[in-house]
Amino acid sequence: MKKSLTLKPVKYINGELNLPGSKSISNRVLLLSALSTGNTILKNLLYSDDVNHMLNALSKLGISFFLNKSKSTCEIKGVSGPLFSKKKITLFLGNAGTAIRPLLAVLSLKKNKIILTGDDRMKERPIFHLVDSLQKGGANISYLNKREYFPVYIKGGFLGGEITVNGTISSQFLSSLLMAVPLAQLDTKIIVEGNLVSKPYIDLTINLMKKFGIIVDVLDNYKYFYIKGNQKYISPGEYFIESDISSATYFLAAAAIKGGSVKINGIKKDSIQGDIDFVNILKKMGASIIWNKNSLICKKNNLFGITIDCNHIPDAAMTIAMLGLFSNTFVHVKNIYNWRVKETDRLYAMTTELKKIGAQVQEGADFIIIHPVKKFLHATINTYNDHRIAMCFSLVSLSGVPITLLNPACVNKTFPLFFEKFYSICHY
Repeated sequence: MKKSLTLKPVKYINGELNLPGSKSISNRVLLLSALSTGNTILKNLLYSDDVNHMLNALSKLGISFFLNKSKSTCEIKGVSGPLFSKKKITLFLGNAGTAIRPLLAVLSLKKNKIILTGDDRMKERPIFHLVDSLQKGGANISYLNKREYFPVYIKGGFLGGEITVNGTISSQFLSSLLMAVPLAQLDTKIIVEGNLVSKPYIDLTINLMKKFGIIVDVLDNYKYFYIKGNQKYISPGEYFIESDISSATYFLAAAAIKGGSVKINGIKKDSIQGDIDFVNILKKMGASIIWNKNSLICKKNNLFGITIDCNHIPDAAMTIAMLGLFSNTFVHVKNIYNWRVKETDRLYAMTTELKKIGAQVQEGADFIIIHPVKKFLHATINTYNDHRIAMCFSLVSLSGVPITLLNPACVNKTFPLFFEKFYSICHY
């Protein structure tokens, strides 16, 4: 892909889409399949940079799999227990949080000599909350460069027991622990300190663990989690991965701004993905939503501003914020501090780039307010190598002016076909 991409003004949006599988589900079920007894066939697997990093790591750890990219299927031979490498190895996971964090927990179960590292941004994303929790359970993990950040050196030793985890920065720390502890020697009680962010992602993890035969007891409104030790994951045989709702948000928003209508297949009203709540919020903001059995249709209606706490859906919250450019009054997205520790500092990035297109924006420590734009300006947007910044700012092409995106290939992290799908519903 070119160094920059200019999207020309779109007259209206209309079309039907099939979207790739969820990134959050794809990387979780790849790992669970590898740990399981039996073989698992995963269908509608996302193929992207983040998933590729997980597959490469599993391959280096001796996991056998057959990947059919054209059919989005992957058959994995489970090893019926924790992952292990006889020799000292280094695993590079790029900026894939959904891969590197669960692997850190799982690789702490056996006597390994494994270095986990990532790209420059991953080395800026704190990992000490997860490391501290694993160390409380007996894990031998050391920092190789900068304390509290990747790269880390894992030597194993995690036994389980009573451990605490900070829940205020990322739900991925708790998800990583949950996936590892059934294979630990001891029964485990996890105590969450602080207010747990992104709770739907914990529900997602627990739901997937159940599909692989493990039950998690959740007590006192996500404060305590109890899991028996010395268990085995059991392959469900086949597992179909839902279409990615985080990815769907951009196309649904496009229809709400400039439809026509957009129909998205492969999504159910009772989806296990937390971002399904985006659909309800879009409806509250005035869009017309029609549900079918395995699809939904979004049509343009009025678009009203909203003030909303988005702590539970931080990724979809970015798309909600963008709707403020086109709504009748401002959009105020609250309680999103963890935007600051994502692929980039998203609060800073969104504020800086939105001002370039003529938007009036207020940025706080954990909120953003975006006002409707009277006159859009053509601007060149720095995407900060963040896939969601690129996908969000594509919506500016619905304003009547073009938009230029630097490093558009950053969408490959989760959605290599994003622009192809976006063009398919754009009419000029």
